[in-house]
Amino acid sequence: MAVPGYLRIRAELEERIRSGALPPGAKLPTEAEIQRQYSVSRTTAQRALHELAQAGLVERHRRRGTFVAAGARQENLLRVANPTLRGPEIPGRHEVESAAVVPAADAGVAMPGIADDTPVHRLRRLKFDVDGNPIAVELSAVPFSLAPRLFDEDLTNLTVHDYFARHGVRAAKSRVYVDPVLLDDTTAERLGCAPGRAVIRLRRLTWLVDGGLAEAMWHIIRPDLVEFFIEQSVLEHR
Repeated sequence: MAVPGYLRIRAELEERIRSGALPPGAKLPTEAEIQRQYSVSRTTAQRALHELAQAGLVERHRRRGTFVAAGARQENLLRVANPTLRGPEIPGRHEVESAAVVPAADAGVAMPGIADDTPVHRLRRLKFDVDGNPIAVELSAVPFSLAPRLFDEDLTNLTVHDYFARHGVRAAKSRVYVDPVLLDDTTAERLGCAPGRAVIRLRRLTWLVDGGLAEAMWHIIRPDLVEFFIEQSVLEHR
């Protein structure tokens, strides 16, 4: 079944907002411009902009137009949990801090079902927003036997779930835990924050179809720069 027009338009505009192509304060196309560009009705154009406003991504002002909302950027937690995700969990520039093969005991993230002496790929990256602010520290670990050539990839832009899809590794499900943690000195320095500050850690486990662990990772995130929500659309089909 075809995707409704307003959802297709919303998805395209949302992608431009999240990528930074439409930065905070930028003006979106008017309803009339959307009508012409996408060959849709006024009702469809109105609903697309209304959906963006409901998600907190834009602000609508009568007679002035629709503008990208300022403040914390918003990310849907369902995206982080999606095992078929092809793009980065948190859009933005990445910087690789370290990449090494280590025993699972030294991965820095819990790997249930994996023996402590099992070799794993450990990748630590720093993530930045469109203004160059550090917004998250990421640590991920993947069993070496599952992806022996993982570190031959472009690690700056690597998305592990995309790697799995391209190499026939069948990921079945992901689970995300939301943990409140206090910043240690090292992570605080990376994020430009004071040590001891309360922050959010998103911890994700991904399993294979046979039940084995495919990946364990976490993000420690600055809550003043990223705001998370859960949204799921329910459409009625006649």
